[in-house]
Amino acid sequence: MTATRRFVDAMGRAVYLSPTPRRLVSLVPSLTEILFDFGWGAEVVGITDYCTEPAMEVAQKTRIGGTKNPDLTAILELQPQLVFAVAEENRRDDVARLEAAGVPVYVFEPATVRDGIDLLWRVAEILACREAVAPSLQAIEAEYTETQALTASRPSVRVFCPIWKEPYMTINAGTYIHDMLRVCGGDNIFAERDRRFPLAADLGQQPERTGSRDAERDRRYPRVTLEEMAARRPAVILLPDEPYVFSEADVADFAAFTDVPAVSQQRIHLIDGKILSWYGPRIGQSLRTLRELLIG
Repeated sequence: MTATRRFVDAMGRAVYLSPTPRRLVSLVPSLTEILFDFGWGAEVVGITDYCTEPAMEVAQKTRIGGTKNPDLTAILELQPQLVFAVAEENRRDDVARLEAAGVPVYVFEPATVRDGIDLLWRVAEILACREAVAPSLQAIEAEYTETQALTASRPSVRVFCPIWKEPYMTINAGTYIHDMLRVCGGDNIFAERDRRFPLAADLGQQPERTGSRDAERDRRYPRVTLEEMAARRPAVILLPDEPYVFSEADVADFAAFTDVPAVSQQRIHLIDGKILSWYGPRIGQSLRTLRELLIG
């Protein structure tokens, strides 16, 4: 492959690509959805076990393992011209090993909604399809601007959004989910909470190495108790279906906290977790849905 274009990814790495890279591998579900939405599904040769959208299309693709434990041999056998990854989802060692094998890997690190929108523009630039997808991305830009204008004129709403149970875990200000809540008018009640234990270990996965970047990331998902939640008196409680699949049965956990406004006013919502954490073509709809739940 003749490398004629140079990009710098979120890790500060130079990535050299052909004019139009083919044979794409995605190591993150959100990125997989973007590639199909942009019309590049036919070029996708490998996806993770967790890539579920678009459902019909991804069912036909080769699976290469999880985000944290991809089968690097299987990836190399696919002879990809470009692998897409995300710093928080994928391991540095895997990126380094693919790079050492001569495979270009572009790593993103979206920490805010603005980052997520910028990611879309960058994918379009990498795939040389900016003109084709510009109308849809401009619509997302307009939704983002409208949401900011609406929430700027209204008081923020105190919100509790757990991502795990047994133990309960939530998100602090260093996460994409926090920024999605903020942009849509939410005041994350645990924004300033630091975490003590690695998320990967808590969820039964292999812990990451504790370099400075990894250690900073590992503080983003603190353990909390429902008593601590009650003391912060959220007006809204959001229970997403990923990574933990909260269901109607979990709503009962909050019934005893009748002094919490979200409980007394019945503002506990079971929601699609993709609204909170999937950056990509769904950002516009996610902004509309979430701001309606939070500020009406």
